[in-house]
Amino acid sequence: MAINLVKTRNFGIVAHIDSGKTTVSERILYYTGKKHKIGEVHDGAASTDWMKEEQERGITITAAAVFAQWRGHDINLIDTPGHVDFTAEVERSCRVLDGAVVVFCAVAGVQAQSETVWRQANKYSVPRLVFVNKMDRMGANFDRVVGQVKERLAGNPVPIQMPIGAGDDFRAIIDLVLMKMFTFEGEKGEDQKENEIPAEFKAEAEKRRHAMIDSVASFCGNEEIESAYLDNGTLTNEQIMKGLQTGAMTFKLQPMLCGAALRNKGVQMLLDAVVDILPNPKDANLINQFELSDTLKANPIPTVCDAKAPLRAMVFKIMNMPVLGDVSFVRVYQGTIKEGDAMVAAGTNRTERAARMVKLVGLSSTKVDEAQAGDICALVGLKGTQTGDTLVHISDQHPMVLDGISFAKPVITMAIEPKSNADKEKLAYGLARLEREDPTFKKWTDPETSQLIIAGMGELHLEVLSHRIRDEYKVDAVVGKPRVSYRQTISKQLEVRGKHVKQSGGRGQYGDCTLIIRPLTAEEKATGQEFIFENATRGGSVPKEYVGPIEEGVRNELARGYELPFPVINVHVSLIDGSYHDVDSSEHAFVAAGALAIRLAYPQLGVQATEPWMRVEVETPDQFTGSIMGSLQSKRAMITESLDRGPNKIIRCEVPLAEMFGYTTDLRSMSQGRAGYSMEPAEYKQVPNSMIEKLKKAEGVVKAEKG
Repeated sequence: MAINLVKTRNFGIVAHIDSGKTTVSERILYYTGKKHKIGEVHDGAASTDWMKEEQERGITITAAAVFAQWRGHDINLIDTPGHVDFTAEVERSCRVLDGAVVVFCAVAGVQAQSETVWRQANKYSVPRLVFVNKMDRMGANFDRVVGQVKERLAGNPVPIQMPIGAGDDFRAIIDLVLMKMFTFEGEKGEDQKENEIPAEFKAEAEKRRHAMIDSVASFCGNEEIESAYLDNGTLTNEQIMKGLQTGAMTFKLQPMLCGAALRNKGVQMLLDAVVDILPNPKDANLINQFELSDTLKANPIPTVCDAKAPLRAMVFKIMNMPVLGDVSFVRVYQGTIKEGDAMVAAGTNRTERAARMVKLVGLSSTKVDEAQAGDICALVGLKGTQTGDTLVHISDQHPMVLDGISFAKPVITMAIEPKSNADKEKLAYGLARLEREDPTFKKWTDPETSQLIIAGMGELHLEVLSHRIRDEYKVDAVVGKPRVSYRQTISKQLEVRGKHVKQSGGRGQYGDCTLIIRPLTAEEKATGQEFIFENATRGGSVPKEYVGPIEEGVRNELARGYELPFPVINVHVSLIDGSYHDVDSSEHAFVAAGALAIRLAYPQLGVQATEPWMRVEVETPDQFTGSIMGSLQSKRAMITESLDRGPNKIIRCEVPLAEMFGYTTDLRSMSQGRAGYSMEPAEYKQVPNSMIEKLKKAEGVVKAEKG
């Protein structure tokens, strides 16, 4: 059955942790009739938080895609996590969404992870609405959040609502377009009532409406609306809505709404704004056309949101779900997927079949027969497909690929070992499944110690994954303490020759290469690459079959590190010359030559150890500020800002990740359990010389224990 693109909305809810995203999602499912009972996060009963770990911790860990209807519109909603450790879920969701609702706490305002999700929305050009939640909390201040969006996020917020009261006094919302006041009555706020604006709020509402109209006319980018405003000094309601749509879709303004989801106030009005302001798939495709390229990543062409065009669909998330098993979430950009269709993952030639297609609300599924351009659905049973793959029909003569999704590199590692041989195979299976689901989770075997190492985005990330291994895959395993993923970089350029020659009777070994080694430029780093190898030889001085082995040797040696056992990254290597022997040359000899060249070059490359730093925001009652500041400074923190937020103090700083292990416990003990913090990745910075010897000693101790 054909979908009505004009009446389809694909949007996500993104925010800092504990802003109320999942609570908003639960109300949306209730008011749209998808649920007959509201599931609360604090009771572990939210539909979108179906995993055991989510229910126990009261947080969202994995993005959940659900569908519903509102005012005759089909809605595909993705509820995303707010914790920094699970930021990949926001990244992949933003890649496939046509719009987003950014939720802020009316008390806390713009927080650390708020900035991250805003940047992710900018990166993928996602139009957005802003919903200021928790207006019922003590200290709530709508106007302060408006100012923070403007100052801290460089946004252009345009309030289209005015709250009546705040905290315990929050009781109604004025719609500045309709100029009506709305209250929410009934047990679950389902009875939204329209009222005239009381006389005492009329003047303030008129003032705010005028400011809204002025912003819409000035920033929406529609010349017709701007001219109407200049001619008449005002705009009609239809012109206001048109201006809000245009401004949101061109990222020139962000309409702002308010409410209190837990108290069932304002969510229906938010749903109205989603269908009235956020773009449908066809409009979104016009403003943000993703490029299709052939499998060689050449000859790009824009996508066309047309059900009859050749199939181009992106797998943006993979989950192993109870009952259903392997579930691949897919956004269809072009064409149509029908149940039973044979498909290929373009670029990899993995064949798949759409054996079963469903739409989900938590763990409950509804079977569908097809998904057309502009739709989001879940395919059950795809075996080899990976996140970011483009699906095309198997009969497609000219398969094209969509730009994939880029993910952050893991910053923390720990060892994991099965307790028995019986658990060994189950552990390998479980880790492989988790790695397929989560692109920020990696595993490998340490070549020196033969230990199995897992890596992720933070302590919580690895803790959750280790619990999933235990609970979902029934593996009894021992995990080590988390360790920071240190890296090394180079600061100088060098030309070096690596010549590997061995002769011991019979056939010898001969490999010879000359390399230019230099740091990556800023432009090269921006592509996300950490190592670039270039063959710049001329005249066949090194046969083609030996170029790959040289690169292998270089990679192996860089992975081992210099003086410290941390990989050396952000390196560009050019092979400029070499020689070979007709009899004694072999791939093995050239692997050794490439590795030798790096070893010889290390002492002159200015190798520096680097470590991940985090942006940290601490919120504390004022009386604990001094001791918390002192504690942060003892952790090598760089304090960047200190400001007031109601009765509390906000401390913003950058701190090395290595210093933040166990900080939750420390902070609670310093503040009688009243302070909290959040953090997000900042950048890798050079490790101070005073720390190098400690690192060397620590690594030596580790090796001695393992040896």
